[in-house]
This record gives sequence, structure tokens and C-alpha cells, in this order.
Amino acid sequence: MDKISFPYRSAGHLVLLHVIAESGAWGKYGLDVNYDYPISSSDAHRLVPTGEVEFVGGNHVSTYGHRARGDSWVYLGQTINQVNTKLVVRPDSGINGIADLREKVVGTRGAHPSLNDWLYLKQRGLDVDRDDVVLANQRKDKKGTMDPANPQETPAAMWQLVRDRKIDAAFLTAPAHLFAQEAGLKCIDIEPQPMIWFTTVSSSLPFVEKNPDLVMRFLKGMIEGIHFFKTERDKSIDIIKRRYTREGPLSLAYATYTYESMADYLAPNLFPTMPAIANVYEEAKRQDPDAKKVNPLELWDFHHIRHLEDSGFVDDLYRSNTRKMRDQIDAPVTDRARLEKDVVTHLKACGHPVGEDCGCED
Repeated sequence: MDKISFPYRSAGHLVLLHVIAESGAWGKYGLDVNYDYPISSSDAHRLVPTGEVEFVGGNHVSTYGHRARGDSWVYLGQTINQVNTKLVVRPDSGINGIADLREKVVGTRGAHPSLNDWLYLKQRGLDVDRDDVVLANQRKDKKGTMDPANPQETPAAMWQLVRDRKIDAAFLTAPAHLFAQEAGLKCIDIEPQPMIWFTTVSSSLPFVEKNPDLVMRFLKGMIEGIHFFKTERDKSIDIIKRRYTREGPLSLAYATYTYESMADYLAPNLFPTMPAIANVYEEAKRQDPDAKKVNPLELWDFHHIRHLEDSGFVDDLYRSNTRKMRDQIDAPVTDRARLEKDVVTHLKACGHPVGEDCGCED
């Protein structure tokens, strides 16, 4: 087995990575992947070019400016091309949509998430730079980096800050917005945001050029792991429930909703979308002026995933699951909406603490 390092930039990636690892997809291709540990943006830029770390599951924004200054970073594939959040507010806030956030305080946390929120608001007519809205980042970063000044800090959940009136609103993904809704907050459906985020297969060009076989095996493992995630629903939910404890133990209902909120959006062939690349590039230019010197496509190398697509590798995986995948695609929104309602209704009736596996979900 070839030992490979694939650290994450955000612990949220583990929802997918635990499933890929336990599915045996990497092992099938002779890879022992060490994925369950974080890496800072600065360390990723330092260790990937030397080959000490073969792949990284992130660094979405800082890379463009680094590229302008001679960095060899390269993106090989993308797992999810949009951010699906809900706008979380207090029931008495008078906020019913994005337009109502004018002159309000929107909480955010982290370098990339705060840029996502800045761009989402700006594209809808609320410019932070014009003081149309206040974007309050709850995390301090080291100057000139995308890394937290205090990595050991364990701040309160964003929905708790909304509840406690320290901020007016926040954009939250699952399962955080489920916790918010169970606590009595209002969760408003909003448009998804095209974005390069979550798990991106990143490496350095010299490493990729010297190790084409290893790179191809790693990508095959990613693609087969995503196939497992999409087609082995119950097994994937079980893995998420057992392994993903970032926000506390998940009940079966919460693990199910977390799975459903992701499965439809995973790219089976790892191709990014142009709107997602365009949006992350806008954030890169805001974060680092040197990014303007770079064409946003310069960092992407599609030829490995193009080869896998053209060879029929991806189609062959899904051929036996055509009916299952068609049923999954036909009504995902309705099912997720129903599931969310059922989760919150159950929790209110059950009376058990959020996340506790009370055994009465069925």
C-alpha cells in the first residue's frame, strides 16, 4: 500500500472523506490515505510543493495570488460546486429574506466563509464596503493569511450567537441549521451559491507530473468513493452517524438529513463548474490583489478526470445504478424539505437533547 497524505482544510469535509475511506475505494487502488487531520493554509502552501504532503482537500482562495508569484499549485478535481445554506434569524427579527438584512449584522466565521458571505450579499445588492450591511467575522486570522490566529479557540456555534442577539443573522449549512431550527430560530430558504469549496483535490504540478499513476489511482478512489456515497445510502448514513462528530453526536435523523443535503450535489466525475470558478476567483482578487494577474483557469488541470470520463470509467460505475440514480435525482428537493420537517417535528415531540441518539427516530 502506498501511504498518501490528504489533510483537510475544514473538518466539514469529513462527512464525505469518512465515507470514501470506509467504502474501501482508496484501498482498492493500493492507497493508504491519511486524511483525518487538519492543515493550515500556510502549511499547505509550504508542504505541498515539497511533496511532504501529496494532496490537500482545499486552499480555494489564496492559491491565485500565490500562482502570480510563481507557486506551482494545481487543482485536479472538485467534489461540490455550490454552497447550500439557509438564512438563520430570530423569529421576531422582522427578517424574511436577503433584502431585509440591510443595516443588520450578519455573523460569519473564517476566511473563506466570510468571503462567501461578502460575495453572496454583494451580488444581491448589499455591499459591505458601502456599509449596507455589517459582516461580523467571529474569527481573527493571522495577518496576511487565511489561518486563524488562535487555532485552539472553540467559539460558540453561530446559531447560538443569533439566538443570544449578538448577531442578527447567519448563513448556515446542515446540520447546523437543523440545530438552529430545533432551538426555535427561523431558517429561511435561499438560493444556492455557485462556489469552489468543500473537498477540492489539490496538489503541486511537479508532483503530479512525476507521479501520474499514483494521481490516477487517487482520483479513481475519490470517484468510486463518491459513487458509493451516492448509491449506498444506508451504509453512508451509518458511517456519517458513527464518524462525523464535529458538532456533537448525530442522531439517525440528523445524519440522514446531512447525507441528503449533500448526495445530490456531489460531482460524479469531479468536474468543476464555470460559475463556481468565477465566484471563487472574485474572492481571490479581494483577498490578494496579485490574483488579478492570473487567469482563473490557470490553476486547473482537467486532463486526468477528462481521461477517466472519456474512458467510460465513470459511466461504468453508475451503469448498474441507473434506476436508483434517476429516482434520487427526480425528487431531491421535495424529499429534503419533507425530511427536514420530519426531523424538527420529531425532536420537538421527542424531547431528547439535540443530537442524542434516543433510538426513537423510526
